[in-house]
Amino acid sequence: MKILLQTLGSRGDVQPFIELGRALKRRGHDVVASASAEFAPMIEAAGLRANCLSISYEALLNTPQMKAALAGFSGRMRAYRVLQDLMRRQTQEMWDVGLAERADLILHHPKGFLSPYLARALGGKAVPVLLQPGFAVTGAYPNFLLGTGDMGPALNRLSHRFLHGASRWGTGLLAKSWSKKAGVGLGARLDPLAGYGSGGLRLHAFSPTLFPPPDDWPEGHQTTGYFFADPEPFDPPQDLAAFLDAGPPPIYAGFGSMPGMDPERQTRAVVTALKANGLRGIIATGWGGLSAEAAGPDIHVLKSAPHPWLFPRVRATIHHGGSGTTHESLRWGKPTLICPLMGDQPFFGEMVARIGAGPRPIPQKRMTGEALTAALRQALDPKIEARADAIGQAIRAEPNGCTIAADLIETLSG
Repeated sequence: MKILLQTLGSRGDVQPFIELGRALKRRGHDVVASASAEFAPMIEAAGLRANCLSISYEALLNTPQMKAALAGFSGRMRAYRVLQDLMRRQTQEMWDVGLAERADLILHHPKGFLSPYLARALGGKAVPVLLQPGFAVTGAYPNFLLGTGDMGPALNRLSHRFLHGASRWGTGLLAKSWSKKAGVGLGARLDPLAGYGSGGLRLHAFSPTLFPPPDDWPEGHQTTGYFFADPEPFDPPQDLAAFLDAGPPPIYAGFGSMPGMDPERQTRAVVTALKANGLRGIIATGWGGLSAEAAGPDIHVLKSAPHPWLFPRVRATIHHGGSGTTHESLRWGKPTLICPLMGDQPFFGEMVARIGAGPRPIPQKRMTGEALTAALRQALDPKIEARADAIGQAIRAEPNGCTIAADLIETLSG
């Protein structure tokens, strides 16, 4: 089959699709991946062909408009008005990529809401690939966008129905507005979370250890397990290798692809917590969530390093709570302290606390040295360390998520 992977967002939205693409290519499929521009080198380094959009999510997230959107509701409203033209351009590029590739099957992120329309127009199929446990109605847990704990079966189901309806309404308006301006007839409205022509198949790419498949899921929903990257040989920079060898395992702190609302303040809070607990640390600046000014004898600063290589070498992690970083931290049995900013991050923070693998999350707006000091001390309680280790062993024993997903995908080749 010719398979198009369509995803949008930060690295946590892209990396799992790349890993799935690797697995499908090894089985002889023709795989092309489409994401934002900065991920083209990563896609090509994985041996896949890239057909990327012109937008850079790293540049976008660091604009004043998007930083204001992260700060509060009024900022989000202003950003929405400013970014409407960008969203239409992005929609047009997604459509153009799909028409150019003419794939038999499109595997798409929920942000790729045009994918089912493309599949219908091309006589192909589309399957949504879902990285968070909140795209099917269930009473087992609430929709992840609420960032809350269990509200009970009835309210949990209501939260999914409400937010699914809001999503269909919003993407429907955007699709209608774009199609009218572009002169493209999309036909009857499709549910972007239902795929097209695939018999209702939807792939849920998260750990069944963390989120067992609910008994009340609709038919067609399949939990594959997370699409982990295999640990690969990595030749670390000399200064990083020397730091790791110079003392006990450090604490990792990094906010990945999240921009910094106040990276200097957040970095001071991390440094205060490390020093107060007598710990060494590695600070990853990423896309700007933390600053590089904290380097010292007990603190090593870097932009990034492969998590499958680095996390087995640290004692615990402090991060933003994206699906990918959370899965990776728990995969290696590390106590996990989440400082969420937006989206699914509060949900994953609550999940970590609920399963006993870390303390309650501390939102980045409320990050202080004092709060982080107490939470880090709690994260390193022997009971939490033992619980995190047990969870890590269970996740590492799960079947390979990419293999399960590829088996399911190949049932559609007929």
